[in-house]
Amino acid sequence: MKTQMKPTIWFLALLAFVAAGSWWKLGGSFTRMPAGGGAQVVASQLPVKLQQLLASAPAQIGQCDIARLNLLCSEGLPGAESLNPQECIATLDGWAERIKSETERHLYRYKASPREFESSEGYFRMLMMAVVLYEDFSVRYNPERISTPGALDANDHFFADSRDVFLHGLLGMEVQSLESKVQSPRSKVQSPDSPSSLALGTCSSMPVLYIAIGRRLGYPLKLVTTKAHLFIRWESATERFDLEATGKGMNRYDDEHFKQWPFPVTEEEIKADGYLKSLTPVEELAVFLSLRGHCLREAGRTQEAASAYRAAAGLAPASRAYRLLLADTLGGSAASLPAEASRQTRASGPGLPPEVLKSPTQSGPGPNPNPLVKIH
Repeated sequence: MKTQMKPTIWFLALLAFVAAGSWWKLGGSFTRMPAGGGAQVVASQLPVKLQQLLASAPAQIGQCDIARLNLLCSEGLPGAESLNPQECIATLDGWAERIKSETERHLYRYKASPREFESSEGYFRMLMMAVVLYEDFSVRYNPERISTPGALDANDHFFADSRDVFLHGLLGMEVQSLESKVQSPRSKVQSPDSPSSLALGTCSSMPVLYIAIGRRLGYPLKLVTTKAHLFIRWESATERFDLEATGKGMNRYDDEHFKQWPFPVTEEEIKADGYLKSLTPVEELAVFLSLRGHCLREAGRTQEAASAYRAAAGLAPASRAYRLLLADTLGGSAASLPAEASRQTRASGPGLPPEVLKSPTQSGPGPNPNPLVKIH
């Protein structure tokens, strides 16, 4: 896209300024909202177990923090044995405060040159979030989970470790201080620059991280699905744009891009699978339950996986993907599915693999939304 190189250059410039400077607590021009983006909920009324969450009414789900929804759906999964949702949420709150202060400290850059940021303060704020998460908290895409459309493998074990799929893989870390590097629990840290010192995620978890933080800062962020991918949407009364945030930086797109990337989608698929629409909190929960189902299925816990898909289908009955996943898991109804739908079951559900990050030499529809291939 014509305007995307300048924001990428500004990402590097902002990265340098954030790394070199101290940070201060300043008041923001955006009003802080409750974590879930809705009315404040009394802490004692918040669900603390998945069973409690599933028994909640839609209105109660709508008042929950998206991070809580996500974390509770990882309960009992491989890789979540030490899950502590409250500790993860406390870490998230701390990160949000850091991002708020750094954004306000550098806001003069946007005011001095708004055109460098597509004349969008919202885009500037999201770019600053990407800078702080990358530089201060070592958030990265897990290189072991990167694949391409031509390398789809139904046995890639993408869902073997829930930390690659859910927020606790990014937040369940030891943070000694706001100036220290964040340590991943997946292996013992040897060096601040080694992969083991990074907070690793994928397109199933990184957009949720951005949205959870953004909603804490009052940003009008939505979770959106396309085939095999989750992405972010800024949707306010004055502007609407889509964001890709799974690399070193953040790129801005319109919906047409995600009709082609990472896979082309037809109008019929958009309608039947609910692609490209801003999800409600109940639909967000359905996405997370489907991810839970994938992890359980990978672990051979088929009946539990079916229960997760069934719950997702109940929450989002208009989405075909969850019904296909449930039928494919149970096996008995697969013959009644259209052949093409059955064949593409793994790729049709929201947030499924692969996390497609093309190399600079690969051909394919549309530009690559991962700025890592542009920044060296």
